[in-house]
Amino acid sequence: MPRKLPPELRDIIAIQSGVIERRQALRLGLDRDQIWNLLRSGRWLALHHGVYATFSGPAPRSAQLWAVVLRAGPGAALSHFTAAEVLGLTTEQSRSVHVTVEETRHPGPIQGAVVHRSRRIETARHPAQLPPRTRVEDTVLDLTQCAPSLDQAFDWLCRAVSRRLTTPERLADSLRARPRARWRADLQVAVTDLAGGIRSLLERRYVTSVERAHGLPPARRQVHTEIGGRSRYVDNLYDEAQLVVELDGQVAHPPEQRWADARRDVEHACAGLLTVRYSWADVTERPCLVAAQVAELLRSRGVPVALRPCGAGCTTARKLPR
Repeated sequence: MPRKLPPELRDIIAIQSGVIERRQALRLGLDRDQIWNLLRSGRWLALHHGVYATFSGPAPRSAQLWAVVLRAGPGAALSHFTAAEVLGLTTEQSRSVHVTVEETRHPGPIQGAVVHRSRRIETARHPAQLPPRTRVEDTVLDLTQCAPSLDQAFDWLCRAVSRRLTTPERLADSLRARPRARWRADLQVAVTDLAGGIRSLLERRYVTSVERAHGLPPARRQVHTEIGGRSRYVDNLYDEAQLVVELDGQVAHPPEQRWADARRDVEHACAGLLTVRYSWADVTERPCLVAAQVAELLRSRGVPVALRPCGAGCTTARKLPR
């Protein structure tokens, strides 16, 4: 970077990962001829119309993001999948840079970017984080609105809460500000479930397809246990029956994890806790069978259960007591 650049301009360039917008450069001390000479000499490179890299060579990711935000204009903010990337909601890098501008603004096409327009961007944009991006709660709700299914929408909610980037209460507040959101009623129930301790899509499938659908009593979620000086959490605990229902996700556990689970189950058994485990396939493909088995285990341990069919084709009816 040339030493003759004004100090304030150098500071802005450093903050913006080496990227500057033409109007910023003019406001902070350069004239049109100086900008032209920097571009002609190759010391600056045009990334977008009116947006320049003050270095040569490939632009790093941070510079690419700043370049899109500056090209989009005042008030713009990274959003959707790109905001999820910079906020830590995902480790994947979005193919296109997503940016949101005020609904009345039309910045035109931006190479390598997807431009969204919103009347809420002023309140959705984080007040301090750089490069400008939407708040966690607004980012999550934006992603739920472009999710192909309610399950995937719920997965975004889970990620935000399980990674401690926000809370169910904050998500509920943001959802109340979106009366026309797609799946709004379902998302409200999902946020309530998150507040109750559900932390994964599989856990919610268990609650909705096994527990609630068949009239099982509600378990406590993510319950802390301490046995033999070891602190652990169990997915579902039916206190009265001292029954633990653990849920294993779609990805197969490595051998060392399976052995750790087995040791934990034995330690729980020594303390009076019976543990049963169900897979993704069990919960999603055989929920009626799982419900019947859990109901029988609850009854065998002294908890009365009035198991009910989830629908006309429910197979638990074959297992109801005569």
